[in-house]
Amino acid sequence: MRNIFLFFFFFFNLNVFANSLDENLVKKQIAKMLIVGFDKAKIDNSSQIAKDIKKYELAGVILFDKNLQDKSKSKNIISFEQVKKLTKSLQDLVDYNLFITIDQEGGKVQRLKKEYGFIETLSAKDISKLPLNKVKQEYKSLASQLNKLGINVNFAPVVDLAINPNNKVITKLNRAYSTNVNEVVKYAKILIDEQEKNKVTSVLKHFPGHGSSLEDSHNGFVDISSSWNKIELEPYKKLIKQNSVDMIMTAHVFNKNLDENYPATLSYKINTKLLREKLGFQGVIISDDLQMKAISKHYSLNEVVRLAINSGVDILLFGNQLAKYETVDIINTIYEEVKKGNIAYEKIIQSNKKIKNYLFRK
Repeated sequence: MRNIFLFFFFFFNLNVFANSLDENLVKKQIAKMLIVGFDKAKIDNSSQIAKDIKKYELAGVILFDKNLQDKSKSKNIISFEQVKKLTKSLQDLVDYNLFITIDQEGGKVQRLKKEYGFIETLSAKDISKLPLNKVKQEYKSLASQLNKLGINVNFAPVVDLAINPNNKVITKLNRAYSTNVNEVVKYAKILIDEQEKNKVTSVLKHFPGHGSSLEDSHNGFVDISSSWNKIELEPYKKLIKQNSVDMIMTAHVFNKNLDENYPATLSYKINTKLLREKLGFQGVIISDDLQMKAISKHYSLNEVVRLAINSGVDILLFGNQLAKYETVDIINTIYEEVKKGNIAYEKIIQSNKKIKNYLFRK
């Protein structure tokens, strides 16, 4: 009888709490946890992305050069002046520091390509072959270009170790600096420092390590249980201890030794127990693109947002390259999960507090 009473007491209070929430306020708080992709190279007040940013106050956007659903079409990046105008138009929509993000690692992964008139950036592997003064010059140019363009978050450096020479998504694309932890930390720190000087936030990736994998999480499930080594945590440990890390991106890799049920992006054991509590990371955790097939083929949108937020992820990334979600649908989905009590409202508040350190510096 007592258990029945407690159940109804809890259920009643949960509904009272859910119904007492200010819907508009909560939806704006949810939007502060979203970075989304969009299709335009030029925007005005009638553009959907402009409407979404103004109405919901999104955390930010991500820029791409190619539209993966039609590679013959450009997306957000055509030329230097065009990108500069685009980022200004985006920032002018709001009175806070909108995250305008990009993947500009260098080599195979760079959206600002030489063919569009941008400064070419070397891959991590090629960077590691240069003397340190040349590395600093290279990364100073990269960071300065981002600053001039109005791009304030770069999803780099990659701090994965080049453990598996057959790794299709990291090693074979020359995205890793080295197999050696200290070498990786050395080059990553140079990029972090140069970006900081240019008011660009660095994002370390892909936690807890993608360098030992074989497959690509863009294409499907990636299990690193038998190949992952705890040494892959060392670059994160060292850089966190140096107080050099503001943001970390999660990987969509599965490791049954760290979590027997969920890939890293959706794992409380990895994102909260390991990254936050064991490694002591206090900054912002951002997911890799949640539309990558390692996630989207196995989980519904409801499951993805619930598991990611409950795991400790602060910002959810939807690139809208591999699929298309309307921003309002993502926000409404998260809001309904909060109302039902499936996502603790306190999680939304905690993430907003962390993100606020960056958003309101304008």
